[in-house]
Amino acid sequence: MPKPKIKLICFYGPESTGKSTMAKHMAEIYRTEFVPEVSREMILSNDFSVNDIISIGKAQTQRVIEKQKTANQILFCDTDLITTQIYSRQYLNVVPEILFELEKQICYDKYFLFDIDVPWVDDGLRDLGNKRKEMMKIFEDELTKRSIQPIKVSGSWNERERIIRKEIDALSLSSPLQ
Repeated sequence: MPKPKIKLICFYGPESTGKSTMAKHMAEIYRTEFVPEVSREMILSNDFSVNDIISIGKAQTQRVIEKQKTANQILFCDTDLITTQIYSRQYLNVVPEILFELEKQICYDKYFLFDIDVPWVDDGLRDLGNKRKEMMKIFEDELTKRSIQPIKVSGSWNERERIIRKEIDALSLSSPLQ
């Protein structure tokens, strides 16, 4: 019997909104895999080149493809190629065409847009804390351009988890995950 299609979930939004922590947490709850933000494994600062951003885009796409093979019905992804494009534009003032091609290789079943209503945390790589509202608008606009209707994730940690779990539990999966 063929393996059922894995539901792809994208946690999306500006830096320091809880996406990484929540992706890992949800993967634990639903006994499955998650895909981290691969750029964090590849760069140590926000001083990177077009070639670096292309490598990041390729690696992020490949990681999603690989993790689908071992995921249990659902795969939580900490970012997507739209995000890579946004940061390419932000830091390099250009978006290499290949990032749009890579974006088309992964089709997410559901987007969760993480709000900026939590404290911004400086982790040494984040540097856009003074542009949170501007970045939130950019993230929202990119989804609108693609006619993607996200689920808004806001509030406390518990409220955020409740919003996500309600939506995940409503997905038609082949059997209960818990």
